Amino acid sequence: MMFCDICHKNNATVHLTEIIKEKVVELHICQACAKAKAQEIKEQAPMPSSSEKPAESLLRDTTKNPAVKCRVCGLGYEDFRKKGRFGCGACYETFKSKLIPLLRQIHGAVQHKGKFPFTRDCGLERQIRIDELKNRLDRAIKLEEYEEAARLRDEIEKTEKF
Repeated sequence: MMFCDICHKNNATVHLTEIIKEKVVELHICQACAKAKAQEIKEQAPMPSSSEKPAESLLRDTTKNPAVKCRVCGLGYEDFRKKGRFGCGACYETFKSKLIPLLRQIHGAVQHKGKFPFTRDCGLERQIRIDELKNRLDRAIKLEEYEEAARLRDEIEKTEKF
C-alpha cells in the first residue's frame, strides 16, 4: 500500500507525472488531494479556444516575423504549421526560437533521452531509482516536508553506496 505524497494519510490511488524545471517528478496522491491538484493544473494550463484542438494552440505563431523561411528548402513557419512537418534538417535551426517553447510544452523537455536496454550489469536500474528518489526529494523540499526529505536523502545515500 502506498500513502499519499501530499497528506501522508490516505491510500494513493492517483499517480501523476509532473515536469518541474525540466525534471520529471512522480506524485502518488489520494482522491482528495487529486481534486485539489486538478484545480491547480486547470489554473496553470493555458486553454485553447473552443474551436481549435490542443495541439493547434501550441502551434499558433506568436512571433512578430512569421515570414522567416528556411535558407535550404524555403519552407516558411506558416507552411510548417499547416503540414506539421519540416522540409529539411536546416528547418530545425531556422525555426529554433519557435521550436524550443513548442517542444517544452509538448514533451516537457528539448533533449531526447531515447530508449536504453535494461540490463543488470550496466547499473541503469540503480541510476533510475536514484533519479526518482532525487525528484521525490526535490518535491518534498518544495512542499516543506522535511522529515520525508531527510528519509529520502538517507535512502539516496544508501542506494548510491551500492
